[in-house]
Formats: sequence, structure tokens, C-alpha cells
Amino acid sequence: MKISTLYPAQCTLGEGSMWHQRRGSYFWVDIEEGIVHELNRATNNVKVWNLNKRVSVILEQEDNTLILGVQGGLVRFDPEDGSITPLVSIDGEYPEHRCNDGAVDSEGRIWIGSMEVHCKENAGSFYRVDNGTSVQMMIDNLTIPNGIVWSHDHARMYFIETMSSMVRSYIFNKLSGNIYYEKVAVAVPESLGYPDGMAIDADGMLWIALYGGYGVGRWNPDTGQLLGKIELPAPHVTNCCFGGENLDELVITTARENLDKDQLAKYPESGDVLIVTGLGVKGVLNNRSNYTK
Repeated sequence: MKISTLYPAQCTLGEGSMWHQRRGSYFWVDIEEGIVHELNRATNNVKVWNLNKRVSVILEQEDNTLILGVQGGLVRFDPEDGSITPLVSIDGEYPEHRCNDGAVDSEGRIWIGSMEVHCKENAGSFYRVDNGTSVQMMIDNLTIPNGIVWSHDHARMYFIETMSSMVRSYIFNKLSGNIYYEKVAVAVPESLGYPDGMAIDADGMLWIALYGGYGVGRWNPDTGQLLGKIELPAPHVTNCCFGGENLDELVITTARENLDKDQLAKYPESGDVLIVTGLGVKGVLNNRSNYTK
């Protein structure tokens, strides 16, 4: 296993890592700076777009555009010309709220969390967006709604609420998009920091970025057992995704926020995008949104 820097982004709050198979690129964002990055894996060329508003997540579309979660809602973004088209409001009536993590289910529906920018307790919610036809609040009274993945058989949705330090398991109805709380799948101990973003591998195991935990942990969602941890040279690890031509790379975002001068000197790679190769584990391709509005 090898850990290296993919790109010295020095993000205030790096997040939203996503592999785009058709473009052969990794995307990620700097939430607080409102910046979207794209790194072409073959050439290492990097494109940067400044949205001038908080941006938290990047979702793949069936066409060549992307869906971005921003402060106020969802927008369509075209990486060919940088154009942005507003789509739907998510807590847009609350100026201090922004989108956080999001994902797309097997039917192309968008799931997106919203939170208060200063992490006000119980001010966040979790929404389902059905192809632009409706926005349904699925869970409320959240503080930091975060990582979302589905089991490979689409029978369960795993969802992180960061401040509870838990990954919740929900029974997932693929046809209706309804969810039913089942259990706590993973309880992250305080010594490992807070669970943030999440990916699922080809074996159905959960890879969880550990904010304040200096790494990424791999958990079995059926047993709740911690199977291993990748130690990283940054305290605040925020998100991870599998990618590369064979889906055998793990790309990880980190943050500089909430670190003092001494900590930044000790961990200068904080805010950079890291890559782990030689894991012997593969990921799965993203679901694509069918948002056509």
C-alpha cells in the first residue's frame, strides 16, 4: 500500500471527492472557498472553477453535466463551458443553510443533506429529489447529515450523522424510494474522530473518512466491526472515493480548517488531496442522476 499526494490543493475544507469514469477524472470541492476542481488522471492537468458560493458535493449525470450541491440548493454544472443552471431549492429560505453530502440511488434519485453553516444543533435535514418533480424531506432534526451509500443489492441505505458518530442503516425500497430505520450499523468510537464522508467497496464494506481521526476506517456494516484503518498525515479527513481505470485507487480529501499554526506546521498536507494505491480492494461505479428538469 502506498500513500501519496495526488494534488496539493491546500483546501480550507476539501470535500466531495468523485471519480468520473467517462472523463477519466477526479473531482472535488473546497466548500468554504466555493471552488470545484477536476484532475485528469492520465495527464494530471487540473481545472479550477470558482463558484463564489459554498459548494459541497458533485454528482454524476446521465449526460455530460454534473449536479452540484451549493448554498441554497442544486444546480446543473457543465464542465465543458463552466455554465451553471439553477435547478431546485434546498432550504433556500434559510440563508444560513447549505447543502452538505449527497448521493444518487440506483433509480437516479438524488439524496442530499442540508445543514446550518455553523453546525447549529438539529437544524439540518435530509432530502430526496425525484427527477426534479418533488423534494421530499426524509429525515429532520439532524446537525451534520453526511455520507450516503447503498448496499449492492439496493436493500439498505447507509447514512452518516456526523455529530452522533453513527452510521445508520435503513431498509430501502428501491421502487418507491422510501426508507425505514433499521439499526445503527456502525458506532465510531470517540478515539477515531467523527465520521464524515463514506464510500463502499466491491465487497460491501464501508470506508469512512474520520474528521479529527487522522485516517480512513474500513467497517463491516453487518457486524459493525472495524476491519482496519489507513493512517494519514492530516488530522481532518473529510471524504473518500474509489476511482482510477480499475476502481482500485482511494482518493481522499482533507481540511485545513480548525487547525492552529502549530498543527498546520506539523501536518502540512492538511487540505491536500491524497491517494492510496495497492489496497487490494476495488470500489464500484457511481449511480448517475436522471435529473432532466
